[in-house]
Amino acid sequence: MREEISESLKVALKARDQRRTATLRAINSAIQDKDIAIRTEQRGPTTNEEILSIIQKMVKQREESFAIYAQAGRTDLATVEKEEIDILNEFLPKGLTDEEVEAAIRAAIATTGAEGAKDMGKVIAQLKVDYPGRIDFGKASGKVRALLAAG
Repeated sequence: MREEISESLKVALKARDQRRTATLRAINSAIQDKDIAIRTEQRGPTTNEEILSIIQKMVKQREESFAIYAQAGRTDLATVEKEEIDILNEFLPKGLTDEEVEAAIRAAIATTGAEGAKDMGKVIAQLKVDYPGRIDFGKASGKVRALLAAG
């Protein structure tokens, strides 16, 4: 992923696309911050899963800002946030549809042998392994809870 981001940055610089350049530099900066934090733990460079998590966090931050700007009537700032969200989403894997999420949850329940709400953590952990970056776990946790309650 690191190489893909770097190549995109080079293309954006050559095209003089300021918004794209700034967004990609922000991603690189966040990755470098993570690399520095990892060095103190005495382990290798940032993994693709960690980069994916960084980008997802950046998208969430921009979505929150977009909502605030849109509510305040600041369409100029909301447009900037939306453009950055679109750029960041290019580096994320395609998300699952609601039907695919439900099927994935049912499969994870079967795989883990989960029987009730106490096993919810096992199911979420299995989903994170099987579908990294493809499921919004904030929304999925309610579905997991409902399916486990239904038994």
